[in-house]
Amino acid sequence: MSPPVAPPGWSRWLVPPAALSVHLSIGQAYAWSVFKPPLESALGLSGTQSALPFQLGIVMLGLSAAFGGTLVERNGPRWAMTVALVCFSTGFLIASLGAATEQYWLIVFGYGFVGGIGLGIGYISPVSTLIKWFPDRPGMATGIAIMGFGGGALIASPWSAQMLKSFGSDSSGIALAFLVHGLSYAVFMTLGVLLVRVPRGDKPPVKAGPAPLDGVQVSANSAVRTPQFWCLWVVLCMNVTAGIGILEKAAPMITDFFADTSTPVSVSAAAGFVALLSAANMAGRIGWSSTSDLIGRKNIYRVYLGVGAIMYLLISQFGDSSKPLFIVCALVILSFYGGGFATIPAYLKDLFGTYQVGAIHGRLLTAWSTAGVLGPLIVNWIADRQKEAGKHGAQLYDTSFLIMIGLLVVGFVANELVRPVHARHHIPAPREAADDDSVQPQQSA
Repeated sequence: MSPPVAPPGWSRWLVPPAALSVHLSIGQAYAWSVFKPPLESALGLSGTQSALPFQLGIVMLGLSAAFGGTLVERNGPRWAMTVALVCFSTGFLIASLGAATEQYWLIVFGYGFVGGIGLGIGYISPVSTLIKWFPDRPGMATGIAIMGFGGGALIASPWSAQMLKSFGSDSSGIALAFLVHGLSYAVFMTLGVLLVRVPRGDKPPVKAGPAPLDGVQVSANSAVRTPQFWCLWVVLCMNVTAGIGILEKAAPMITDFFADTSTPVSVSAAAGFVALLSAANMAGRIGWSSTSDLIGRKNIYRVYLGVGAIMYLLISQFGDSSKPLFIVCALVILSFYGGGFATIPAYLKDLFGTYQVGAIHGRLLTAWSTAGVLGPLIVNWIADRQKEAGKHGAQLYDTSFLIMIGLLVVGFVANELVRPVHARHHIPAPREAADDDSVQPQQSA
């Protein structure tokens, strides 16, 4: 499948909606917590077990992005979006069969493994293309697209909850809900496949800003040999672990936190909390990544990691005494979580250039895979053990939150260690660029 080249006069502002149609769909993954209580009740699962499809999905997201990044660069965004559409929708259909037959392994395989491949390929499919269309505002451009991934649950959470209410929360109802999800997302993602275009000759349509291959350029194979890559890997992993721990457990967590108070949280209110977190996640992606264009990537990650640790500290110390405080801190953490995702492609572009930035981004997303296991595992495993020990309410999460604070501090230190990439890793400048005396090496943030 040849990359679809934009015709003369094509507006670059049509590309973000194409990216959004894919990211809004695959962003459903963040609404997985809505399915956890029905699955646990219908199939007799523990909290740790019901997290497996989500965890495997995030693992496959990182692995497929890492191994498929070069293919996405080679075959273009339309090919990648088509692969994402097929895998993500098929994953839901297999999960539907698993729920209908009460074979949980089919749900894990379908939603987690097959759907997870769709998550990874779909996630990186528009990133490189958007940076080439918007070389003057890379943070904003990737923020727009990746905002959709954060906002997917804003749509999926109430939609899924309503379906479970209408179809029933037994295995048959869950199966029907999975089936509707798979078919609906296939139709919606098709819009992005048909709309996406790459710039003509990979040249940006604006005169402002640097040309795509100006400045420092590092190949994907060289990038993974630099300390800068691994510092960013640690930064992303720690920031994601801290956010995803709340996100995956959001609905049952807020219910547990205030179960012993005079104002317990209902099931519908918990679903609303998940939707609020998704809104914060989405707003952080466009808001914080756009801010990074102004204050620099390193500074914005200092905010994500430093202030994020303070938010976790406030929740652990005072969260169960104030519902507004708990909600505000969780929203801030999730906005940083989303901002971290949306800013990392621009951070990579600053350090390694636009040459193979999509492939480098794919390899870096293995940090997300690791975090996708660590975050839910820490929160669910500790909560299950605390429950077995007779604890309840906010006590189920105290230890988890202290661990998250420590991880954010580790990420903060890794961000401080990021320096410009050494010249020995740079690829030779193209002849036309070498002949242009105006071209200067790009400085890292």
